[in-house]
Amino acid sequence: MSFALYLIGVLLLVGGIAWGLSTAGLAPVYIGIACLIVLGLGVMAAVSRTRSKDPS
Repeated sequence: MSFALYLIGVLLLVGGIAWGLSTAGLAPVYIGIACLIVLGLGVMAAVSRTRSKDPS
């Protein structure tokens, strides 16, 4: 899979989390913190799965 496809999925996930937490009435600071954590984990996962292996 491509890196862009992973990022699109992560952005959709972050948007859903932000919407859900906002609907639940959480403070915007906590919504931002949760979204940044999920976004960071998603980017790390996308990079680790899509980067080419180094030649030995």
